Amino acid sequence: MNIIIKHQVTEHLELSKFLLENQIDKIIEVAKVISSSISLKNKILLFGNGGSAADAQHIAAEFTGRFVKERRALPAIALTTDTSALTAIGNDYGFDTIFERQIQALAQKGDILIGISTSGNSLNVIKGFEIGKSIGCETISLTGNSGGKLKDISKYNININSASTARVQEMHILIGHLICSIVDNDY
Repeated sequence: MNIIIKHQVTEHLELSKFLLENQIDKIIEVAKVISSSISLKNKILLFGNGGSAADAQHIAAEFTGRFVKERRALPAIALTTDTSALTAIGNDYGFDTIFERQIQALAQKGDILIGISTSGNSLNVIKGFEIGKSIGCETISLTGNSGGKLKDISKYNININSASTARVQEMHILIGHLICSIVDNDY
């Protein structure tokens, strides 16, 4: 047991160090894009599958509630929470369209899309970005592994180059918290 714990914590620390040394400028850039978009009365739409869906909800809650300091509520919606929409769209059009249809209905030019995928190849997230780009949304992806297709179609990509889903998810929520911290300072 001790070896398992030491191995996982060591992986976490190595990826945290990678994040600190290689992704900080990108995180700051993304946070500034988000702050700018919010100041123009746009909103943030977040989405992903499984643990990434939970991360989308967590980050959306940090924006609409508060992260650390008291500030006004910021417009963020997790597209993973409306079970009626998810199941109706999934049933009528297929699971691959669950985010695409919601973005088509809710997004406007200048809105921010944050797609989260540990593989970078979640088809429903990719389709969400494709429709969002056609509307004029900014696309920010948080990915793992090599970044997959999302890395290539995102305007902004923060990739954690690891095949360990658990470690990638840990870094994604850390990135979300870092972004929220920077945005907090702007409001």
